[in-house]
Amino acid sequence: MNRRKLLQGLTAAPLVLAARAAPAAERTTADVERIRSRWRELAPAGFEMPGVRDKVTLTEEQWRRRLGEERFEVLREEDTEPAFSSPLNEEKRPGLFVCAGCALPLFTSEMKFDSGTGWPSFFTTIPGVFETKRDFVLLWPRTEYHCARCGGHHGHVFDDGPPPTRERWCNNGLALRFVAATGDL
Repeated sequence: MNRRKLLQGLTAAPLVLAARAAPAAERTTADVERIRSRWRELAPAGFEMPGVRDKVTLTEEQWRRRLGEERFEVLREEDTEPAFSSPLNEEKRPGLFVCAGCALPLFTSEMKFDSGTGWPSFFTTIPGVFETKRDFVLLWPRTEYHCARCGGHHGHVFDDGPPPTRERWCNNGLALRFVAATGDL
């Protein structure tokens, strides 16, 4: 087992427990569906949704050149960035969070919430953009998620988010790029 990942998980445990105790925003299921359907409105003029089925496959060297070393470690080697290290934790503008590997839109700014865990967190996703698998790296089972287009590792989804989904999509900031929306929403 990777000792660094184990230590990061152990240091994050108190933060996760604190996030569970934090008051949740009052959202309804209808709100979540409205937010999921509005993501196209946030795209900049002329933006076209990359096809999820149009898989992006590159060699290891091509990925390294495209991503740089830090992003490569997270997206291709399933590493985790240090908590509270991403400037995207503070991103509050309207826009889209896209995959840093292939530009697939994954989340809208309306889906983001402050979980207090140190990683950008979202209570839902744009439908169909992730594939999941079980992860036992920290001994207890977790649900890991990857970009459905390029296979890049983004993070883990937990059941301690705000209502009504109760989901917390805990994402590495290095796995994302933020695209600001055009105009006022």
